[in-house]
Amino acid sequence: MKEDHKDKALRQHVLEVLRGGSAHVKFDEIIAGLGPEVLGRKPAGLPHSLWMLLEHLRITQGDILEFSREPKHVSPKWPEGYWPKTEAPPSATAWNASVKQVKQDLKAMEKLVEDPE
Repeated sequence: MKEDHKDKALRQHVLEVLRGGSAHVKFDEIIAGLGPEVLGRKPAGLPHSLWMLLEHLRITQGDILEFSREPKHVSPKWPEGYWPKTEAPPSATAWNASVKQVKQDLKAMEKLVEDPE
């Protein structure tokens, strides 16, 4: 299948948005230097901690990726299936595993978008 100019331009734009750096901050820049003491704390007046937001990102991104790859994918129940049960990560290992999964799923989505098929 020959990729047309509009399709290629759309793919390039989606990749730019996924990778950050234009209108969005890059994921690695956001999480760099975060200390464990802030991961489970909700800032004053805000409803979510960094852990809650990271897990929401991981779950949602993973859902979109699987929906894009697998026609029979079943999404989690809304909204509770898209948020963690706790405000703080249960361990540093849990935080690191979630960060790793976000990065892996992002790379997988980029690869999917890059493929004209």
